[in-house]
Amino acid sequence: MKNIFLIVLLTSFGMFGQNSAIDKTKKQSNFETITLAGGCYWCVEAVYENLIGVKSAVSGYAGGKIANPTYEDVSTGRSGYAEVVQITYDKKVTNLDEIFKVFFTVHDPTTLNRQGADVGTQYRSAIFYKNEAQKKAAQTIIAAMKKAGIYDSPIVTTLEPLTKFYKAEDYHQNYYANNKSQPYCQMVIQPKMEKFEKLFKSRLKKKK
Repeated sequence: MKNIFLIVLLTSFGMFGQNSAIDKTKKQSNFETITLAGGCYWCVEAVYENLIGVKSAVSGYAGGKIANPTYEDVSTGRSGYAEVVQITYDKKVTNLDEIFKVFFTVHDPTTLNRQGADVGTQYRSAIFYKNEAQKKAAQTIIAAMKKAGIYDSPIVTTLEPLTKFYKAEDYHQNYYANNKSQPYCQMVIQPKMEKFEKLFKSRLKKKK
């Protein structure tokens, strides 16, 4: 797979000054959300939690029809739900273009209903858009990748309207940060983190 960052340059983003006289209402309007499915939500969440400009990355479920799905419901692969991460980000610090570039870097959008050993419709590659602007932005980057021949296989990422987001159970939140010694974290999530940190070195949050 060719690397999208060899042909697409990242945009520079400004930070708020400490003495910025912006009222609370205006600050709130700077935040936007996008909901992404790229396989196991533990992986996706771990990456975005470390991207500058991301306020929160919450693991959950989207795309199904039953109300209040549980992990057990979703893990059957028959619920219609995908494991997703709802990302809230500051539009003055990052933007949807960068969010999507990270997304297409840390998962494989060419494998239908699977990521590695995780198999099932719940692990599909999908962008759940909440408005036409998000849909258009997703269509634009996918079209650009296809034109550039970034992948040897067809991109199978679906664009689905976000009808409802359900937060996953508490033990799924911040899973990587809380379970780094677990085999899945070391063998599956850690390589994704290393790839992300290498390609987005200048965009990482400072370690506390």
